[in-house]
Amino acid sequence: MSRPLFITLEGSEGVGKTSNMQFIQSLLQQQQIDFIETREPGGTPLGEALREMLLGEAFKGMSSDTELMLMFAARAEHVAQVIKPALAKGQWVLCDRFTDATYAYQGGGRQLDMQRIAGLENWVLGELRPDLTILLDAPIEVGRERAGKRSAPDRFEQERDAFFNRVRDTYLARAKAEPQRIKVVDASLELAAVQAQIKEILQQYIQASSA
Repeated sequence: MSRPLFITLEGSEGVGKTSNMQFIQSLLQQQQIDFIETREPGGTPLGEALREMLLGEAFKGMSSDTELMLMFAARAEHVAQVIKPALAKGQWVLCDRFTDATYAYQGGGRQLDMQRIAGLENWVLGELRPDLTILLDAPIEVGRERAGKRSAPDRFEQERDAFFNRVRDTYLARAKAEPQRIKVVDASLELAAVQAQIKEILQQYIQASSA
């Protein structure tokens, strides 16, 4: 039996997380791997309620510190109620965004103190970290053009380009600092080419987990 892995999918707006999340699910199903799929913020009833507060229009003017703490409140519940129990049962966990997004959006985008985020990360997660993070990367103008063709923008998607350039830069800096965990995928390519990159990365981890 393979060791369960905790896999996260990251990236800025419009990089194709939804379609590629479905692709990763299909790859795991083909390998007959028992897994759960979840998301952040969200993943639990409390987390989904906080997601609505964070992404919706009702609290558009909330402070950056409030935003950060709500993200970690949702994450604490998510880890305790969903992620850790699934891994303990031997299930793989596939999560749309995790703590790297907080570093990118609240640390990079909102320019909050990275050490403050690290302190919250250590408190809420303990030793839990993703085994693999797939970072879908594309120039900001590409992602924003794609995102503009979808539904109405949420509270984050309404930010200016400078915000998203800081988000992207932070993601890439984290990938450079942790190349063993964070694998960068060129999401500016056609979908088939993007998914070929993802498949190659994932196959390596599936094989290693079974060794």
